[in-house]
Order: sequence, then structure tokens, then C-alpha cells
Amino acid sequence: MEIKVYTREPNAVDYPAGLAYSVHMASREGEEEFRPWHKNYGILFAQAQIRPDDTLDTKAVKHPRIFGLEDGSYGIAAVRVQENGEEDVDSKGKVLLWKTRDFISFDSLGLVDLLESGWESAGDCISARKDVLERAAEYWGPVCNTEIRVPACVELDSGEDLDRIRAEAVYSDGSCHSKRVVWDRTGIDFTPGGSYEVEGSVVDQSFPFPVAVGYGDPVVFPWEGKWYYISTNDNLNDIGLYVREADDVRGLFREDMVEHLILAEDEKRQLLQTFWAPEFHVIGGELYILFAVSGQVWGPQCHMMRLRKGKSIIEADSWEDPIRVVRADGSALTEDGITLDMTYLKTDRSSYVVWSYRKHIGTPLDSGSMLYIATIDEKEPWKLSSEPVLLTRPLLGWENVAGTINNEGPYSFRKDGKVYLTYSGGSANSYTYVLGLLTARAEDDLLEPASWSKSCAPVLSFYSVAGEYGPGHNSFFIGEEGDLMIAYHAETALDQTIRCDGIRRVHFRKDGRPEFGMSAAEDLDPSLRKVKTRVTMK
Repeated sequence: MEIKVYTREPNAVDYPAGLAYSVHMASREGEEEFRPWHKNYGILFAQAQIRPDDTLDTKAVKHPRIFGLEDGSYGIAAVRVQENGEEDVDSKGKVLLWKTRDFISFDSLGLVDLLESGWESAGDCISARKDVLERAAEYWGPVCNTEIRVPACVELDSGEDLDRIRAEAVYSDGSCHSKRVVWDRTGIDFTPGGSYEVEGSVVDQSFPFPVAVGYGDPVVFPWEGKWYYISTNDNLNDIGLYVREADDVRGLFREDMVEHLILAEDEKRQLLQTFWAPEFHVIGGELYILFAVSGQVWGPQCHMMRLRKGKSIIEADSWEDPIRVVRADGSALTEDGITLDMTYLKTDRSSYVVWSYRKHIGTPLDSGSMLYIATIDEKEPWKLSSEPVLLTRPLLGWENVAGTINNEGPYSFRKDGKVYLTYSGGSANSYTYVLGLLTARAEDDLLEPASWSKSCAPVLSFYSVAGEYGPGHNSFFIGEEGDLMIAYHAETALDQTIRCDGIRRVHFRKDGRPEFGMSAAEDLDPSLRKVKTRVTMK
């Protein structure tokens, strides 16, 4: 098999230079056409340079080449350029070099001397081991439902036992997922000793996109037998916090759903603008909303407010006054920037908050938004118990497209001993918005940057699901079927800037990786939804 590396021609309408000038990959067997990986979205991106004034000088690549190395691994080298493709004088005579054994994980070796890199004698295509390329093509490719399995026959003690017969959905990468089946009992009396053919429909957990129009940063949350929805309300100029309550998730998005104002604009308390990214979190056994808000002078800052014991979520007087999040010594998180999008996560080791911080926004000294992490004491979660630690800033082209300079909107979940922390890059109301992913072992010190690995490419983008543009700023919840679900906002068209909310199931691939971009048809092939089994009554 062969692998090819290349860049694409920029298109200002739907694939700008910051994306096009990255290393793309494709493979083929024999004389067939090359098949792009990652849906023809870039995989390897140049890192921006951090200038002495702490601003970013965005970089890109051209002329990628690939070659084998003596130790059996592979090298990928490319000429570093400015984001617009023009010459990068700072790297003249050097190339960017990556090393890989599997085309799945890559070690960045940074800038190396051109004459020592192997770039000049290499081409854009080489042969590689078939098993390596097949595995990599599967890793970077979509996963979809290929089969639905149910038992051919079952023995039951009663008709009610039929509800326990589930379907196993099989996917193209070999992963499986158990799904509930609604069985049709029409005409069956389940007489002891009888045998019956029973038909059923596999439960589809898909939600139409969008479920809500004009909302960003959605959170769906179960609490004391009810479901709640909270978000940034773009329809009301991001003023106030509004909550919906329903008996089930779908009920949250009925056309006649009432929105309850729980925190209004208030000049006395300096709650006047940018009521941004509210999140429900249970911390130390108590329910909080974490959100950002500004006073008379624009500049959102992280706040928390706590639900009074035994009170209703949807009543304004149920909530204590918001408290601004501070450092361990009681000082503000920042005096020279903005803080927002705070989230909470907990491991057996400690409790943490993660938030976005940005200095000098809208000026030539704009630092871009960066993610920081710190520990907290759950008794006083609004006060850090450690110094903030920088986790990530938007150095890669997909995080910083045409000056968007964003790392924001963090949210986490835990599974199989790992912490997964998604975050957003690109423009928050544009098709370039994407999700990145940070991963760490739950047992490790999450304040140590080396504990985390960062995805080299986005894990959700406008290339992921047809008709959804700029998916980002997400949250997670366990749905009514017991599966991990992702809620996010996106746009309905390439040139649209109205944020809309979506919900889908998070799938876990055979290798354990979360898949955030599985469309409804990929999750459950509509042609496979109908199933049947033969039931014999004992």
C-alpha cells in the first residue's frame, strides 16, 4: 500500500489557508484512487511562534514530503510558511519534521536543518506496510453501523421478559454497542409452551438538528427526577440566565417550552452583560451554576452561584447571590483580561476547575484565549487552592483560523481510567469552530501539563456531520438509555452565524476512543432498524 502527503488549495469560502496549508494524508492499494484520511481535513499543523510580547505568530506548511527511517518509522517534513502561504523568513534553511511509526500518533521534532532532514531527497508518496496503513486509515476514517444482531430464538418465563432482549449494533471498526428494542406484542398471548415470531424496532437515540435555534453553549442536566436545559441565550442578547424543565430530554425542546428566568440583569449587583456559558455542576454534594458575567464595563469574569437546599432550580429566589471566582489569596483571577467558560471535574486525586483566560482582547497585544487549570476545595469551590497552570493555547492552525485565536469551552468526562477534556477552537459562531481533545490518566496529577496529551487535529469539525457547520462548545450528560451524550452548538449553513444546539450519542470505537461525530445514520443504519426473533415460552 502507499501513503501520500499533501496540502490543499485554500478557498476563502469554505477551507481557508490556515486549514489548507497543513499536512493531509491519503492511502491507496494498487492502482486505485487515493482515499483521503480525516475526510480530507488536515492532520498535521504547524505551531505558532510565541512572540516576546506573548502574542502568536501563526504558521502553516507547504510542500510536505514523506520518507522511511532506518529504525522502521517514518518521517514527514514540510516547509514552514506564514498562514497565508508566504515565505517564513525565520525558518529559512529548515523544515518542520514529524516522526511516526503508525500514522496515528506523531512526535513533533520541530524545526530541523533542511540538509539533515531527508526532505530534499524525499517525495510526497511512499509504500508502507499494509497492516500499518489499513489501521491508520481506519483510525482517521468514519465509523458506521454495519450490522444489527439479535438472538435467533429465546426462551422466556413471561412476556415482560421480552423487554430484556436487546440488539447488538456492530460497527465498521469492529466495535459494538447494545441498544434497546421496542418489541411488537400485537396478537401474541405468550401462552406457556407456545412459540411465536416477534418483530421489533431498535431504539434510535438521534435528535433532529437543530433542537434549539439561537442558543450557544448548551447543557442538559438531570436533577431529582427532572431534566434541565441551560445555555447562552443569543435570542435575548446574552442577558440573563434562563432554565427549561421537563420530564424527559425531548421535552426540553418542545416549541411551547417555558423558559424560567433565574438570574436577571441587575445594575446594583453589576450583572449587566455577557451572561455566558452557564453550566450545572454538583460540587461537594451541592448544585452550582458556573458562568461568566460582566458589569457596566465589558469584561466577562467567572462566577458561581449555589442552589439553596431543598429549593427548585427554576425559581430565581432559590439561588444564592453569584460569587466571583478568586485565587487562593482572595485576589481576582485576572486584573488584565477576561475569564470565562469555567467547568469542573473531579478525580480520586483532587477536584479541579478549568477555564479560559485572555489578555488584551481586540488589541494588537491580544494573547488569544488559553485554558488554565487549578485545584479547588469543594467546601469553597469559588476559591482556587492552587496556582493556575496553563494547559493549552491556540498554537495550531485549526485552533487559530484567520485570527480567531481560541481555546475555550472546556468540558470533561471520565471513562476507563482516563479523563477526556474537550475544548473549542476557531470562531465561536462560524463554520471554522471545532472541538479539540485533551486526554490524561485519572490517577495522574492534572496540574502537571505533561500528564495531558493533545489531539493533533480536531475531533469534531464541519467535515464531521453533513449539514452541521462549526460544531463546538459542548457538554456531556448520561442520557435516558444510559449512554454518554454530547450537546453542542453549530450552524445550519456555511454562511450562517446563528448558533443552534444539537445532541447525539458519543460512540466508543474498538480501541476505546470516543467518537463525537457519528451521524444518526452512522449510529443506526435505518435499513437495519427492524429486527425479529422467535420466542418460546417455558
